[in-house]
Amino acid sequence: MADALSVIPASLFRNLSDKLYEKRKHAALEIEGIVKQLASSGYHEKISAVINLLAMEFVYSPQANHRKGGLIGLAAATVGLTSEAAQHLEQIVPPVLSSFSDQDSRVRYYACEALYNIAKVVRGDLIIFFNQIFNALCKLSADPDVNVQSAAHLLDRLVKDIVTECDQFSIKEFIPLLRERMNVLNPYVRQFLVGWITVLDSVPDIDMLGFLPDFLDGLFNMLSDSSREIRQQADSALSEFLQEIKNSPSVDYGRMAEILVQRAAAPDEFTRLTAITWVRAILPCISDKEEKTRVVARETNEALRAIEANPAENFDVGAVLSIARRQLDSEWEASRIEALNWISTLLNRYRAEVFCFLNDIFDTLLKALSDSSDEVNFWSCFCV
Repeated sequence: MADALSVIPASLFRNLSDKLYEKRKHAALEIEGIVKQLASSGYHEKISAVINLLAMEFVYSPQANHRKGGLIGLAAATVGLTSEAAQHLEQIVPPVLSSFSDQDSRVRYYACEALYNIAKVVRGDLIIFFNQIFNALCKLSADPDVNVQSAAHLLDRLVKDIVTECDQFSIKEFIPLLRERMNVLNPYVRQFLVGWITVLDSVPDIDMLGFLPDFLDGLFNMLSDSSREIRQQADSALSEFLQEIKNSPSVDYGRMAEILVQRAAAPDEFTRLTAITWVRAILPCISDKEEKTRVVARETNEALRAIEANPAENFDVGAVLSIARRQLDSEWEASRIEALNWISTLLNRYRAEVFCFLNDIFDTLLKALSDSSDEVNFWSCFCV
C-alpha cells in the first residue's frame, strides 16, 4: 500500500472510486501515464504494488463504484505497461475474471471492457487464462443484462481472433470444456458453442475433426432446437464436418457410428434425416479413387453395421433401405456389395420391417445379386 501511494497520490485513488464515470476514466488515464513512466524506469516492484492495491482495495471492495474503478484501473495499468504487461498478468487477470460473476450487472459490463482492453495489449500471452475466460464467456453469453451480453460478444470475437493466430492454444485442453457443455439447452449458450466450433474448425493447424465424436452428439441435439437460427447453425457445422470427413477423414469411427445409429432413431425428423445423410455419404466412398478414403469409409460402414440400435427406438429402416437401394445401381462392385451387406444386416435385425419394403427394392436387388460375388451369403439371410 505504501509503495503504491508513494507514486500515486491518494486523491487519484479517490477519483477512481467516484460515482461519476468521467472522474473514474480520468483517474485511469493518469494511472496509465504513471505506470508507463515506472515501466520505462524498470520499477516493476512499484508497479506490482499499484496492481495489488487496485485489486485488493478496489476490485475486491464491497462498494460497486470501487470495483468499477479497480477494473478500469487494471486495464489502464496494462495499457501503460504495453510490451512488458505479460510479466504482470498473473496479478492483473484473476481479479478481472472474478468480476464476471459480480452481482452488479454494471461491474460485469466493466469486467468485459477491462479484459477486452487488456487482451488488445497482451494478445497471445492471454492464452494461459483461456479455460477460465472461456468458462466466463459461456456464462456471460446468457447474461440477463443485454448490455453485458453485448460487451461479452465483443470480447468473445477478440478472444477468437487471438486464438486463431496463436500457436500456443491447446485443442486437447479445450475439448473437455466443450464436451461438458454440448448438451445445454440455453439458446444463447448453444450459439456461443457452435460459434467456437465453427471458428476453430476453420483454423488449418487445429484438428477439430479428430475430436468430432466428443461434440457430434451435441450438434445433433441442436438440430431439434426450437430456434430456427440454432438449427441452421448446427446443420451448417455438421455439413462442413461431413465434407471434411470425405476429403481428409480422421475420426474415431466406432464412436461416430454409434452416435449416428442412435440419431437415426431420434424422434425429430430433421435429426433422423441428417443422421441418414451421414450414413448415405459413406457407401459411395467405399469405391473412392483414393485408398485412404476407401479404408475410412469401409471402417466406418462396418462400425455402423456392427451396432445394434435399441429395438424400442424408432429406427428408420425404410430410409436406410432407400440408401442401400441407390447404391445397388452403383457402377462399382465394392459399393454394391456393401449395399447388399446393409440389407443383409437389416434382415437379421428387422426382418418384418424389411419385408414391408421388399417390393420396392426387389428388382434392383435381383440385378445386383446377379453381378455380385456375395450372392450366396445374402440369399442365406432369407432362408433362416
